[in-house]
Amino acid sequence: MRHVLITGAGSGIGRAIALAFAELGEALTLVDVDAASLEQTADAARASGAPRCDVLVVDLREPGAAAQVLASTWSSGPVDVLVSSAGVYPATPFLELDERVWDLVLGVNTRAPVLLTVELAKRAIEAGRPASVVNISSGAALRARPGAAPYSTSKAALEAATRASALELGRHGIRVNAVSPGFVEVDSAVNPVTDEYADAVGDTPLGRRGRPADIAKAVVWLASSEAEWITGEVLRVDGGSSTGAWNLPQHWSAIDMEEQA
Repeated sequence: MRHVLITGAGSGIGRAIALAFAELGEALTLVDVDAASLEQTADAARASGAPRCDVLVVDLREPGAAAQVLASTWSSGPVDVLVSSAGVYPATPFLELDERVWDLVLGVNTRAPVLLTVELAKRAIEAGRPASVVNISSGAALRARPGAAPYSTSKAALEAATRASALELGRHGIRVNAVSPGFVEVDSAVNPVTDEYADAVGDTPLGRRGRPADIAKAVVWLASSEAEWITGEVLRVDGGSSTGAWNLPQHWSAIDMEEQA
């Protein structure tokens, strides 16, 4: 039985990840800023088979939050897996950006995962234990979109930090990877999206939008022994949407070229 720490576990992808590990019989520590949602996830995780499920209500933007989370979590047992799933996505036009929005998004989406990894690594190295970290990135790291300058920046930075930390921590037996979801329907009150937006980004070569369980399966695999020789990677779980603009109209054909020859 491993001890798995999951942030952003109150809803959406984070909740699905918690339930996937619960079904494997892992001990869980779940973190979120929303106490009510977090308790709902914890109840579901216990019902799904988690032998132990602790909860921490924490705002990861607060100074010292990462150290607080790891100190509290480690006190109930060394952490084997860290999944940083907490994230925010406020739509803000570029010319309306200010320090508050920028710091909010980068604080939750980039700074918190990095500092949590630092705090986990310190304890794992001191204890002589291996560990696995999985960060949740986004397709926005590769493709900017209107209103998402801080979000895209935060996820691109997170992917860079994933590689950098994997490089330095590998010799200690600590693997750091990321999963990059495509558009996933989560019905989030924190990060709501319009139907228009969902229709625009949810069309994929595989013909459907993502589900939280799609991402959870990838996270569980990356954290498993089956992926023991993988580190510093970003696994894109997006129905093929990152392969290119597949649904654009074809603008010429080989037949046309032959006729013009």
